[in-house]
Parts: sequence; structure tokens; C-alpha cells
Amino acid sequence: MLLAIDTSAGTSVAVVDLERGVIAELGTGDTMRHAEVVGRLIADCLDEAGVRVADLSAVVGGMGPGPFTGLRVGIAAARVFALGAGKPFVPIISHDAIAYGRFRSGHVGGLVVVTDARRREVNWSAYSGADAVGLPIRIDPPGVAKPTALQEPDWLHAELPRVDAATVSAGDLGLVAEILRANRRAFAADEALYLRSPDVTMPTGPKRVS
Repeated sequence: MLLAIDTSAGTSVAVVDLERGVIAELGTGDTMRHAEVVGRLIADCLDEAGVRVADLSAVVGGMGPGPFTGLRVGIAAARVFALGAGKPFVPIISHDAIAYGRFRSGHVGGLVVVTDARRREVNWSAYSGADAVGLPIRIDPPGVAKPTALQEPDWLHAELPRVDAATVSAGDLGLVAEILRANRRAFAADEALYLRSPDVTMPTGPKRVS
């Protein structure tokens, strides 16, 4: 049984089990209050699921891609919770969860997952389909681009249907982790996918005072 947390797009928390599926899932699409809501969502989700911390086998964190500030809140929350509970931390790419949810709902063939990257850009990941156990097959590493670039005829994956996602389901994130673990496959790299520098930059020198 896993606790899954993702803040790459909104905030989502779920308790999942390979046999029982998504036991409980709570979230909000608010992209500005990750730090304010994630703790309460974790507590409420565990209560709704009727699950004790001791019952968990691991904690899953969505590694993005996503905007710097929002994404790091969820990763930090998952890491700290795992450390405090004495459970392993499991990193999963957030876009894989979106693609998995589409395939689980019946989509067949390739697709491109697109999420908001801010600064009038989007994060994208391309998939050729699902494998024998239902996991998405990623064609390329996640990337960042202008939305118009994805619509140009010469774009690399212009033939694939585009899925624009405003949120990431922590339930699907956790199920991806459960299937990977059950099939003894590697998890994602333990590295946040920011894909670009944070919006805040260090000052280059002292400010002038008039």
C-alpha cells in the first residue's frame, strides 16, 4: 500500500494498493497554494482510506515536469513524510501517470501529454502506447516548448493526439509505482524534472538607492 503525492500541476494525494486500486484520493487544481494544502490533504486522505502510517510500504513522489516552486513542495513533502515514517521514497514521472490514466481509460496508440510550464510555455512528453502490463512507453525524455511549436507541421510528434492536463492524479501516480514494483522494474531517476531555471534569479549586484 502506497501514499502518493504530486504537486506538479495542482496538488493531489492518494492511497493506493495494487489489488484494491485507488483507495482514497483528494486534491485541488489550485496552482498557488501547494504548501498550504498538502499537509491537510495527506492527513485527510489517510483518514478517508482508514489507513495507518504503519500500513504503508512506501511513499511516492511525482517528479514532474513542473514549475519549480510548486513541484518541489510535493517532492519535499513526500521525502519528509517517508523519512518520518521510516518508509522508502519512490520517484515517478508525473507525465507517466497522466498517460497511464489515459491508457487505463481505453486510449489506444500514441499520445503527447502536455502540462502548463508557466512563462507561456508547456511541458510535454510523447508516448507510443502502453506495454503488456499497461504502463506507458515513453518515446523521448520530457521537454519544454512554446505551445505553438507543438502545432507546427514539422514538429517531431505532430501525428500524435495531444492530451492537455490541468492536474495529475496521485492515484494514477501510485498505481504506476505499484505496477513497476510488482514487475520488478526500475523507478524513475530520483531527480526533479524542472527542465529550466527557476523563475527567481539571484541579483547581479547591489540595488541603487535614490
